[in-house]
Amino acid sequence: MLKIYVCEDIEVQREKIQQVIENIVLMEDLDMELGCVSGNPHRILEKIKETGEVGIYFLDIDLKTDMTGLTLAQEIRKYDPRGFIIFITTHSEMSYMTFIYKLEALDFILKDDPEELGKRVYECILKANQRFASVNNKVQVNFSVKVNEKVFTVDYDEILFFETSPNVHKIILHCKNRQMEFLGKIKEIEKEVDGRFYRCHRSFLVNRDNIREIDFHNRLIYMVNGDECLISSRMMKGLK
Repeated sequence: MLKIYVCEDIEVQREKIQQVIENIVLMEDLDMELGCVSGNPHRILEKIKETGEVGIYFLDIDLKTDMTGLTLAQEIRKYDPRGFIIFITTHSEMSYMTFIYKLEALDFILKDDPEELGKRVYECILKANQRFASVNNKVQVNFSVKVNEKVFTVDYDEILFFETSPNVHKIILHCKNRQMEFLGKIKEIEKEVDGRFYRCHRSFLVNRDNIREIDFHNRLIYMVNGDECLISSRMMKGLK
């Protein structure tokens, strides 16, 4: 699901943009929801840090606070490099600044024409939704890992599980026919892979499609090739 954020300091305009967005999401039956609508850029950032997901951001440039929409966008990029940023403003002369700040904005919309604003917001939401779906479909096909300066791409179907390595800050990728060790963190991989993977233990992230048998009494998972994974008591219910 895509979360949508609106940062606009003028209440009447903020409510207007919110209403336009809600109507579009409802009319197009999109898998989206408003994550935060506020005139406070710091509140927007707090919400983004909490979710850690890709979002759509409609930002005014002049927020009349210690942050502008441009500096807010810079901060957003730290937490959401793939997010879709759209500026809505009365300052047409500021459009070139989005390039100077290297923000990769999806669009720059002027508030002057309400009808045009609604049309452009509609186009941005549909475009963001299309791009997000396209990228997600690609991500769900395989997993890329860098080992000794080489990048390997592994089909999800070939992956058995990820395991925390005894070597600090490293992960072991167990596949049907090979193993690879690389720098990484289980919790970061968990965010990247799709729903077929389950965190069954703090040290294991398992591909449920490749499970042969589960021994709940001894808290062990047997994979299709005979490899074993541990199950923590806390994660047993979710696996069942």
